[in-house]
Amino acid sequence: MTLSREFYARATLGVSRELIGKVLVHESPAGLTSGVIVEVEAYIGEEDPACHAAPGPTARNAPLYGQPGFAYVYLNYGIHNLVNAVTEVEGSPAAILIRALEPLEGEALMRRRRARGTGRRAAEFDSTELCRGPGNLTRAFGITLRHNRMDLTASALRIEDRGLPTRDVIWSRRIGINVGTEVEWRCAARDSQSVSGGRVR
Repeated sequence: MTLSREFYARATLGVSRELIGKVLVHESPAGLTSGVIVEVEAYIGEEDPACHAAPGPTARNAPLYGQPGFAYVYLNYGIHNLVNAVTEVEGSPAAILIRALEPLEGEALMRRRRARGTGRRAAEFDSTELCRGPGNLTRAFGITLRHNRMDLTASALRIEDRGLPTRDVIWSRRIGINVGTEVEWRCAARDSQSVSGGRVR
């Protein structure tokens, strides 16, 4: 079952916790890929210096101010596409960065996508590393800037509740940023080997 608009229209940290164990799905012409979300980071409001809303409304961050339940995809450092789920009510900018997944469906396709341009063979990728890290997972899923503003509740890029068991989680500081590092807004499945930035305990 695809998550509803109401699921996202709540406090971001609560949504972050509940996204762990949900399933990101992408249907593309090349095939379907899906994976269990095991690591996310919250970015909340103009007061959060690490949030793209910190400068106030711009053309780039417009999705953050829009309806919850839409994708906010942006290019990071000119290299990696990162995918976020917009949360809270319209006009209250916040989003959750999806940092890592455990592959479910379409693993062969993920391997081929990850191998392109790396000099590695698709078979050399361990399943736990395919979607470890936000740039790796978008590459494995074929997510690009074309997917910015896609409706996560009703499109080829969506998040589903498949009734998987609840995961034990741990909260820690956000990683890969230089400001706003003091808040523990990174949520990850305690037992997952696909979590990025070192294992959590």
